[in-house]
Amino acid sequence: MNENETPRYLAPFHPKNLPHFFTDVLVIGAGLAGLRAAIAVDPKLSVLVVTKDVLNESNSIYAQGGIAGVVDPEDSFDNHIHDTLKAGGDLCDPQVVEMVVREGPLRIRELIQWGTQFDSEGGNLVLGREGGHSHHRIVHALGDATGQEVMRSVFAWARKLRHVRLWEHTFTLDLLTSEGACRGAMIVHKKYGPMLVWAKQTILCTGGAGQLYRESTNPAVATGDGIALAYRAGVEVRDMEFMQFHPTVLYIAGSSRSLISEAVRGEGAYLVDRHGYRFMFDYDERGELAPRDVVSQATVSQMDKTRFSNVYLDLSHLDPAFVKTRFPGIAVACAKFGIDITCDRIPVRPGAHYMIGGVTVDTEGRTSLSGLWAAGEVTSSGLHGANRLASNSLLENLVYGAHAGLGASSAAMELDDNYRALPLANFPVAKRDEYLDRADIRNALKSLMWRFVGVRRTEQELLESLRSVEQWQRYVLFRQFEEADGWELQNMLTIARVIVRSALRRQESRGVHYRTDFPKSEQAWLKRLTFRLDRAD
Repeated sequence: MNENETPRYLAPFHPKNLPHFFTDVLVIGAGLAGLRAAIAVDPKLSVLVVTKDVLNESNSIYAQGGIAGVVDPEDSFDNHIHDTLKAGGDLCDPQVVEMVVREGPLRIRELIQWGTQFDSEGGNLVLGREGGHSHHRIVHALGDATGQEVMRSVFAWARKLRHVRLWEHTFTLDLLTSEGACRGAMIVHKKYGPMLVWAKQTILCTGGAGQLYRESTNPAVATGDGIALAYRAGVEVRDMEFMQFHPTVLYIAGSSRSLISEAVRGEGAYLVDRHGYRFMFDYDERGELAPRDVVSQATVSQMDKTRFSNVYLDLSHLDPAFVKTRFPGIAVACAKFGIDITCDRIPVRPGAHYMIGGVTVDTEGRTSLSGLWAAGEVTSSGLHGANRLASNSLLENLVYGAHAGLGASSAAMELDDNYRALPLANFPVAKRDEYLDRADIRNALKSLMWRFVGVRRTEQELLESLRSVEQWQRYVLFRQFEEADGWELQNMLTIARVIVRSALRRQESRGVHYRTDFPKSEQAWLKRLTFRLDRAD
């Protein structure tokens, strides 16, 4: 199918039939990147932050491990930079890595000033270590609930700001574009219904797309909406073949999946197979402290070798009191299934965790579309390369959230206050008679992506996936839904096709992208793969 023929907007609208809202800066998404961006905007400007669910529902709040930063005198920026570049499969942008790493301690200090209570002993921060890190440099809070504590303090700080308005239960359908620039967005508020938000500058911070996969650590809201709406608007996206799979996701058949933090292995847990054999040193000299892509591949190989559905994390050799203190949230989650993590093995397997690819941004968070900025997991900044180093994601949220907020603020200040609604419209299409089971297509898509576009990929399976996704798109993309599940399905199908095409194009294995038919990394593929719809205003 020709993508340029797909609808520009998901829903019908006309400026004479909808209410309008005007703001200097619109922030789409209320995770850590979005709130950090809003905080950075000059108080002279008005800021509207919209999120499709409640404020405390985002990938940020579920983060367990912590924030990587050079705060130990025995550590160094060079060490953190080296670890990030090494984990990234030679595809990181060195300039971006250096900028983010060097700015990290400042952003951590800001959080402390805003009231974040990181774990400490004797007035000193307690630092953890995770896979791929050469030093203990992970600041964490409440043991294994760093995201919860960080977001609590950032929420509280943002709520103090009079120029910042927060709207929950607000689904962003599409960006409004005119004359090659973003002018705001069409949104649907749970109470007030659809409306057009006109903004001098817009910042996209909508998070990832883990819900594209049957096995995922992500909450239900992570359906790739931000990447999809940017792509529909003709914004460049890149690195979409790089979906990171976390190697240790609690696996209880029939239950929801829960992340088991990388910090568990950082504190000394073993990975063992069904026979109790500690297998990681068979695959990498770093053992359990190898980067996530290595551990995920090793885990899948060991599952194949033992013909079993999962492997296990074993903490029984660690001090029980320490385990319960360091990982209270994980202990509670496992206890619901009768697992005592101090003595019982935890069944785990890989699951989709972090979208490394996304909207292309520069070091200040600018996208390819004038007036549109982006930060966080929705972006491809160049920090992570082909594989994200553990605990660099919250760090990226803080640094790029601040940069995007400052950049959008400065750009908005340069514009006069005579901005107005524009005569943009999208007309209704005829309703189709045949019944469409959206839940069934969604489940089929998630299963397909997990089986054929997951930890391991082949050309034949990718081509089969592309045919299936394009067939579903013909049924789904040309409809105009009135409910969020329909819009989410359209977004998921849009992003799935780009992921599959990107995975097909990269004929090598690098980082989290593993092609069994091209198992080696090749010098010729040291490049970024970009996608962009040819859209005319």
